[in-house]
Amino acid sequence: MTAGHRLVVRLDSMGDVLVSGPAVRAVANGAARVSVLAGRLGAAAAGLLPGVDGVISWDCPWIAADPAGVDPGELHAVIEAIRAAQVDQALVLTSFHQSALPTALVLRLAGVPRIAAMSVDYPGSLVDVRIEPPPDAPEPERMLAVAGAAGYALPAGDDGRLRVLLPLDRDLDLPPRYVVVHPGVAAPARGYPLDQWRGVVAALTTAGHRVVVTGSTSEVALTAQVAAAAPGTLDLGGALDLAGLGVALHRAEAVIVANTGPAHLAAAVGTPIVSLFAPVVPAVCWAPYGVPAVVLGDQSAPCRGTRARVCPVEGHPCLASVSPQDVVAALDRLPDGVSA
Repeated sequence: MTAGHRLVVRLDSMGDVLVSGPAVRAVANGAARVSVLAGRLGAAAAGLLPGVDGVISWDCPWIAADPAGVDPGELHAVIEAIRAAQVDQALVLTSFHQSALPTALVLRLAGVPRIAAMSVDYPGSLVDVRIEPPPDAPEPERMLAVAGAAGYALPAGDDGRLRVLLPLDRDLDLPPRYVVVHPGVAAPARGYPLDQWRGVVAALTTAGHRVVVTGSTSEVALTAQVAAAAPGTLDLGGALDLAGLGVALHRAEAVIVANTGPAHLAAAVGTPIVSLFAPVVPAVCWAPYGVPAVVLGDQSAPCRGTRARVCPVEGHPCLASVSPQDVVAALDRLPDGVSA
């Protein structure tokens, strides 16, 4: 395969882009240039991935969780942006419940001559390299399967874990030792109850841990409530961009987080994770990848496999059944433990 300009497409959220990083590195190993077509929520993460030379952002109406209507002008604009990039091959990376075919049609309209994607449906002339979705497997490995079928492999010595490029010397005025608590989630069904988050912070502090609470600009009210549970807790809600959050997670002894994008960012910087994982999607696919992790939550709860964004079961039993003491005890179950 001759080197050229390849486009890797991942149109959902930050975590989805991060778990596609190993596939991006494989493509970069066989291409002169790699661009990523990402959704608005994933574009910043795409810019942190090794091997990425450029990012095109587009809020795709058949992928975004809260999509706007189909805008012909926006569709025309993204087609022209892809055409101007002079892409000679595209890989469409999708989760198990998404169709790659509408995106492949957009790429064809942009003049992309060769397209690889997973699809259970007949692709007609939309896809040149069609991969049958593999059985349940970690999402980074599923994405690598697309890259492999298209003729790309990780470079020698690359272990296939998640990675990001960060300004690790950034001064964030953080404590010398701390545990990060990240209470926010994009989908409420994946969240841990607020009172229990507060209990986690209080229990961590009582056990002698310094706690740093993180969250996005839309989560400042949540982080303030969680951080107020114990004196001395540092509230960084709304204070960090994505790269800064990555640095804070990298310096932490451990991260306590639900199934949300920052969990994958923590995995990408190699920090051990206590994962509060609601089984609305399978843990085998979406649990933190390639780092020491303890997964908490009832994986056989009635919400299992529903893909629900709002909890469909009264009382949220999959995570409400996990006590703050269970969460703190999980730090000791990490391979090297996390002592106060």
